[in-house]
Amino acid sequence: MRVTICAVGRLRSGPERVLLDDYIKRFDRTGRALALGPASVVEVDDRKGGGMPAEATLLARAVPDGALICVLDERGVQMPSPDFAEKLGAWRDQGRSDVAFVIGGADGIDPTLRARADAALSFGQMVWPHMLVRVMLAEQLYRAASILAGSPYHRA
Repeated sequence: MRVTICAVGRLRSGPERVLLDDYIKRFDRTGRALALGPASVVEVDDRKGGGMPAEATLLARAVPDGALICVLDERGVQMPSPDFAEKLGAWRDQGRSDVAFVIGGADGIDPTLRARADAALSFGQMVWPHMLVRVMLAEQLYRAASILAGSPYHRA
């Protein structure tokens, strides 16, 4: 099952980029034997300043055809890492070939795109910088693959 992280804004070189690339590589390596991955990141930029509706249009175009859509949203479901791993495995086992995790810009995700989503995930009630959420999601994807593989990375 291919994984696409669709996000508003460009992540430039720096510590966040290094971490994101590292966790994506780890996920791809661990997930390969589990039919998870590869993972990719598609960044969109609203250069015309159209706000959330324009961002939603760009994000929707970045989602692969037929992909399950999971938005990262503060109103989404909060779950422990083992439950997230189980959810990812269930989507794979249901025959989903693509899943897209959608991360909005500074103002969040437009309600029309949020309404189209199959799932909504929250990293807690605190609001996180959307650039940092990519890294957090990539780490959780790697952790989920590690849990499903029986690796000792996750210690709970």
